[in-house]
Amino acid sequence: MFKNFISKIVQHQKVAVFSHVRPDGDCLGSQVALCLWLQKNGIETSAFNEDSIPENMGWLLDFFPISKPAEAELSNFDAFVVVDGNALHRFGETAEKISELGKPVYMIDHHPDPDDIFEEFVSEVEASSTCELVYRLYAEHDPQQIDEHAAKAMYLGLVTDTGSFQFDSVKPGTLHAAADLLDRGGFTPNQITEKIYSSRPLRQLKLLSLALDTIELHAGGKISTITITRDMFEQTGTSNEDTEGFVQYPLSVEGVKACVLFREDGDRIKLSLRSQSDIDVNKWARKFNGGGHKKAAGAWHSGPLQTAVDEVINAGKEQL
Repeated sequence: MFKNFISKIVQHQKVAVFSHVRPDGDCLGSQVALCLWLQKNGIETSAFNEDSIPENMGWLLDFFPISKPAEAELSNFDAFVVVDGNALHRFGETAEKISELGKPVYMIDHHPDPDDIFEEFVSEVEASSTCELVYRLYAEHDPQQIDEHAAKAMYLGLVTDTGSFQFDSVKPGTLHAAADLLDRGGFTPNQITEKIYSSRPLRQLKLLSLALDTIELHAGGKISTITITRDMFEQTGTSNEDTEGFVQYPLSVEGVKACVLFREDGDRIKLSLRSQSDIDVNKWARKFNGGGHKKAAGAWHSGPLQTAVDEVINAGKEQL
């Protein structure tokens, strides 16, 4: 799978790796693990993200630094890699400019319909996570290069992008990868999960309390929604990153087939869609200039909030 990718990427001397804006565990874990792999194979490497790293994943920075990119720095690199996204606009305004430099851009990702700008890419929609793909990179090239830091970074992505191994994207190969990472990294699952899920600041729980009170059912109980407003952020002293994982609560309501999280974000409404049925939320999200996977996708609506709810739910009913 990685033969062509490896043969080309190792020819470069200095490579920048971008993870997508509003970073999650899979994009950050795959970014750090890939940077460590590049470093181990003699390539000078830098990691960039335009947004801040979530507090509960800040420990990754002890393994490899991630900084905000500056446009002036881009010319210093002879190649770029993007992970966990397949279109440059997913990586921020600075990343969008790398296509203008005439230098090769590579991609590792598991989302459908990649752009055609990449020199070489590894794309597998059926993979549970981008971290599972990066694990296969190590396994194909030299699994002995998986050390504790790389293993923990990849395990983070496996856990977070599979709902702690609950989603139907989990295949035997996913669990094999997880077991091998635990073995080679010399750690136990709780050492990662406690950092992610048991270190929530009180303000985040207060925000969750307000958000849970907004859960509503639509379409005869088959679609649920949860809403997060600017006022809630102000009341609790929280920000967008504190909403990570909230979308799973409306999805857990009995009888619900799919759900949408609506979050006021600047002058727009951020949509996060999830499915636990044959409803394809990727198709649903594409009606609002978004996309993702069949079971998890994101999009944006120009607002206002109630208009977004009405239009998005009406579009969802068409999916039933």
